[in-house]
Amino acid sequence: MIFHSLDYLCFFLVILLLHWQLPRRGQLWLLLAGSLYFYGYVSRAWLIPFAFTMILDWAMGRLLEARPARRRLWLSLSIGCNLGLLCWFKYRGFFIENVQSVLARLGLAPAPEVLSLIVPAGISFYTFQSMSYVIDVYRGHMRACRRLDDYAVFVSFFPQLVAGPIERAAHLLSQVLAERRFPWAAATRWLTLILWGFVLKVVIADHAALTANKVFSIRDASFPVLWSGVFAFAIQIFADFSAYTCIARGSAGLLGFDLMENFRHPYLAVSPADFWRRWHISLSTWMRDYIYIPLGGSRDGKTAATRNVLLTFLISGAWHGAAWNFILWGLYWGLLVAADQAWGKRWRPPALIAVPLMFALTCIGWLLFREQDADYLWQHFQLQPWTAPRADWLIGGFLTAKTLLLALPLIAHAWWDLRGRHRHPGWDTLPARTLLSLALFTLILALRSPESSAFIYFQF
Repeated sequence: MIFHSLDYLCFFLVILLLHWQLPRRGQLWLLLAGSLYFYGYVSRAWLIPFAFTMILDWAMGRLLEARPARRRLWLSLSIGCNLGLLCWFKYRGFFIENVQSVLARLGLAPAPEVLSLIVPAGISFYTFQSMSYVIDVYRGHMRACRRLDDYAVFVSFFPQLVAGPIERAAHLLSQVLAERRFPWAAATRWLTLILWGFVLKVVIADHAALTANKVFSIRDASFPVLWSGVFAFAIQIFADFSAYTCIARGSAGLLGFDLMENFRHPYLAVSPADFWRRWHISLSTWMRDYIYIPLGGSRDGKTAATRNVLLTFLISGAWHGAAWNFILWGLYWGLLVAADQAWGKRWRPPALIAVPLMFALTCIGWLLFREQDADYLWQHFQLQPWTAPRADWLIGGFLTAKTLLLALPLIAHAWWDLRGRHRHPGWDTLPARTLLSLALFTLILALRSPESSAFIYFQF
C-alpha cells in the first residue's frame, strides 16, 4: 500500500478514528493488526519472513536477560539469522548471476537456473531496526521487551515500516509502552507535514521523474542532456524520499507517536561528512553506531579510521541494493568522507563555494546510484562537454531550468526553516497553519503529476 493512494487515505482514516476510541492495549492491537494488513496488502507472503524476524529478535532479547551466560550465542543467532534472511532474498540472485558470469568467462558450464525471488518491500529497513534492538539489549542500553505484542508494534508500525526512518527501540518502543493522548496542540502541524509530503511526492518528485526517466532512457545522451537528467534525479530522489518521511512522521504524529527527523536540508551540506549528517539520518547514525564504532572508529589512528570509513560505506552501498553500481556508490562516498576526515579542514572553502561544490559531488554519486548498467555508466563518464552540439546544450539548459522551477518549493522551504521561521514567528500559529494546509491541498490538486510512481526506497 503506497501513501499517495486513495487506499492508504481510507485505511489511515479508519485506523485514526478507531485508535482514539480504544484503551491503550486496544490501540496496540489495532496498530498491530493494521500494520500487518498494511504490509501484506500487496503480498501476504511478505508476512512470513517479517514474522520470523519479529519473533526471533523478541525471543533473543528475552534470552539475553534470562540466560546471560550465553549472551554471545543469542546475539550471534539474531545477527546471523537476520543477515542470512536478508542475503537470501536480496543478494541471492546477484551472487548467482556473478558466479554464472565468471564460469562463462572461464569456459565452464554455468550454474543451473534458480528460481528468482521477489524481495519483500522494506526488508532492509525492518531487519536493521529489529537487529538494533537486540544489540542494544546485549550492550545493556535497555531492558528486553516483556510482551511480544508490544515488540511487534515497534517493528511493524506501519507509517515507517517500509522505508523508515529506522527507529531505535529506546525511542519508539518507549512510546509504544507509554500512554498517549490525541495531540490537539500539534494536530495541524502534523496534518501540514502530511500535505507537504504529498506536494513533495506528486508535485515535485513525480514531475522530476518524468525528466530523469526520459533522459536515462536515451542511451546515446550527450553531456548536457545527461547531466540535466542527473540533476532531475537529484531533485526526484530527495523529494521522493523526504516525502515518505514527512507522510510517515505526520501519520505517526496524529496517532500520538514522534518519529525521528530523517532529513535536514542535505543539499546545503558543505562537506561529505556534513551531507551524511543531513541525508537519511536514521541510516547514517545506524551505520555509525553499529558498524563504524564497533570496527574501531577513529580510535586507532588515521589509517584504521580510513579503513573503517570505507568498510562502513561499502556496507551502506550493499544495503541499498544487490548491484555493482551501489557498491561503487558506497565506495565513492567512503573515499569522499575519508578524504574529508583527513584533509577537509585544511582546504574547505567558504559556504558560498562549498555548497555548490558539494552538490556537484553529490550529483556524481547520484549518477552511480541511478545507472545500474556498468557499460553505460562507463560511457556516461567518458562524455566530454565540448563535443556536444549547440542544440543539445539548449535542450539540457531547458530541462535544467524546468527542474529548477520544480525545486523552488524546496528552496523556499529551506529558507523558511532556517531563516523565515525565526523572523516571522506569527506565521507559526493555528490560523496560519490552516491557511498553509489549504494552500498545499490546492497545490496538490492543481499541479500533481499525470504519472505517478512508487517511492524509490520501497525497493530497499
